[in-house]
Amino acid sequence: MVNINELNMERITKSLKIGISSDSAFQKFVKELNEWWPKEYTWSQDKLIKIKIDGRKNGLCTEIGPNGFRCDWGTVTEFTENEKIRLKWQISPNREPIPNPEKASDLKVSFIQNGDSTTVSFEHFNFENHGEGSENYREMMNSEYGWDYILNNFKKYCEE
Repeated sequence: MVNINELNMERITKSLKIGISSDSAFQKFVKELNEWWPKEYTWSQDKLIKIKIDGRKNGLCTEIGPNGFRCDWGTVTEFTENEKIRLKWQISPNREPIPNPEKASDLKVSFIQNGDSTTVSFEHFNFENHGEGSENYREMMNSEYGWDYILNNFKKYCEE
């Protein structure tokens, strides 16, 4: 069954080649998020204590900041160790947390081994769920300051 929302607005799709194994790339993406995620793309900024993904179905994606600040910004919807992770992207077009996952967009990240490197296949879709401002949000996330910047940070971290 096709989700009607997926047909309404164009998906963001990205693909990048990383010079490490798919198992390593997956582990770095999920378990080492704090090391590569741009701190300027968090609420806590340079005061960030930790940003993490609880790598299991229904696991929370969480930011921990100063003075006990905590913000859950996503929920894992599918988790296949060393292969794929899907999650609800619970950040609004105004950069506010969205407690209701039904009003969130979706991310799917797959890790495919190709010889001695990995192809990371990335999709961000269902922007319509965000409501007002979703078209501009999609454009921003598809720009050089959105997923291109974030995923290039990941690639650099993996290949250091």
